[in-house]
Amino acid sequence: MKNKNKVFFTFLLALSCTDTMALEVTDQFSVGGIMAGIYQHQNLSDAPQFSDTGRGIYSFQPEFWFTPTEQDVLFAKFGFAVGNGLNDPEVSPFLSPPWGGEGEVDLKNINGRDRDTLLEAWYEHTFTLGDDHKLALTGGIIDSAFYLDQNAFSNDQYTQFMNGALINAPNSFFPSFDTGVVVDWDFNNWEITGVIMNVGENDDGNNYNYYGVEIEYNLEATLGQGHYRVVIDTTSKDFLNLQGISLERSQLFLLSVDQELGETYGAWLRLATQSDDPAIDIKNLYSGGIDIKGNLWGRAQDNIGIGYVFANEGNQEIDKYQVFELYVRFMLNEYIASTLDLQYVKQDQKVGDSPSGFIPGVRVTAEF
Repeated sequence: MKNKNKVFFTFLLALSCTDTMALEVTDQFSVGGIMAGIYQHQNLSDAPQFSDTGRGIYSFQPEFWFTPTEQDVLFAKFGFAVGNGLNDPEVSPFLSPPWGGEGEVDLKNINGRDRDTLLEAWYEHTFTLGDDHKLALTGGIIDSAFYLDQNAFSNDQYTQFMNGALINAPNSFFPSFDTGVVVDWDFNNWEITGVIMNVGENDDGNNYNYYGVEIEYNLEATLGQGHYRVVIDTTSKDFLNLQGISLERSQLFLLSVDQELGETYGAWLRLATQSDDPAIDIKNLYSGGIDIKGNLWGRAQDNIGIGYVFANEGNQEIDKYQVFELYVRFMLNEYIASTLDLQYVKQDQKVGDSPSGFIPGVRVTAEF
């Protein structure tokens, strides 16, 4: 393990010293993506079956766009990773992963489809219906979280919060990397998005259908831009109930808000509840936080994020679940960013040990 940790520290140092990363672009074809090194160390209490330890992940996700016309896009995204970090359930006792991205194990046999590495592959056509009025249709292998539960300050594990509970609602079920279609209707300050997917398998091993709708209002205010979203989604009856004797639907209602508060500050909020007909870890979610831009200290591209999650009322072992996270992100140049991160997680169980712990971490990313 010590040798592996040295590899990750060497990668972080090399990446932070990189001077240039290139985005290769032609008239119709472009290549981009993101590369990241993450190292986290957990210091646990009341978790006798787990130990204090540090682990790392290296992630590389290249993306390819082909745009034969202004209305048409072909897109493909691949995922490569080394290590699983603290996301391994045999290493960490917590419900949400300390880093919300894909580790090595997540990129194999994706959704039980016997497919590795390929994350997205879709075609999109946009109909221009007038000024500030567009309709886009997308089909292929998609990520529903790209279209639903967006948030300007709490939605990206590479550039914002690292804990999975602060990237999407931890009581939600936005499937990723499987077949589906998207209808996106954008008019004036409104956007309505519908997603339908067929997912290879859930945690119960069942194939299921997913249906999600988001209604978003974009507010242009004196304080700055804001986004106000309502998400409703459901699935087919393919999720086992608590007794494991019948199949139920998963259903979710979610409110997601982010609002700029002048040139320096921003705030965000998520409120969500899901049905407890199937077996669920948590039912209700309350989360929020603030964002502080670096122009406060003369570095406009830097920022600080502070976030908190409280969740409860599941029908399984967890009584209450809380995550607090603070990060400081520094832009080293146009492409490279370094993040210092601190998490505190507390998982109160209904019976038995209730683990808690601090998780300091560092993340270095290169976007190109």
